[in-house]
Amino acid sequence: MTAYRPIAINHAHASENRIHADDIAQKYGFRGGLVPGVAIFGYMTHPVTRTLGAGWLGNSTVDVRFIKPAYDGEPLTIDFSDNCVNCRNDDGTLLSTMTIDCDDPLPPIDPRAALTPAAANPERPEIRWDRIDIGEPFAAERWQPTAEENLRYAEFVADDLPAYRDGLIHPHLMLHWANQVLVRRFVLPAWVHVGSEIRFRRPLRVNDTVELRTVPIDKWERKGHEFIKLYVAYLVDAQPSVEVYHTAIFKLAERA
Repeated sequence: MTAYRPIAINHAHASENRIHADDIAQKYGFRGGLVPGVAIFGYMTHPVTRTLGAGWLGNSTVDVRFIKPAYDGEPLTIDFSDNCVNCRNDDGTLLSTMTIDCDDPLPPIDPRAALTPAAANPERPEIRWDRIDIGEPFAAERWQPTAEENLRYAEFVADDLPAYRDGLIHPHLMLHWANQVLVRRFVLPAWVHVGSEIRFRRPLRVNDTVELRTVPIDKWERKGHEFIKLYVAYLVDAQPSVEVYHTAIFKLAERA
């Protein structure tokens, strides 16, 4: 199959996460502001939907990993073969990988989806190691995606496939909300999404009423970076439609 060749665009220059701004990203040793990982995921899903149709968004297990950053204006080469998607830059550097399993039965629903959410989140404190309580649910978030929001997030990744004009929620927008549950709980001055494991059980659609339930399930330190892993359940009609295990570096190591 012919490789898909989009141009990476950083639509998050002005976001609260300053890792997308050139000056702050350069302080951490990056060339410039990072294109969000959820956007790279969005680009990577295009050849999958084009090849498999939209059905994979209702019955599959997906694992996406971000290895190296993509920068604004950088041409990408995305190959999809044997249920594996690889994203490279013009130098041939592997930026991210994704595997898709549409054949095996999905694992049972994670019991954390049934945990009672907190009554309310506290005022948004700046994230800190001792403020992350493993196993303690966040307050639930409510989300009702609109056609306009869905179209905007499809356009952010230059995706004009008809399925998303017909009301199917674009994967870029879907995974964006796994970021939202974290930033609505904590202030994170500069952080990096490094990967997600996703279980698509039912397609999300425009005007669905979605309850997002979030539980921090792990935190660890490696090479001076501090990581967090969240479990996020997207409930529609009280049943998980999507489950995401979402991993991020919430505190980047200082440069030597």
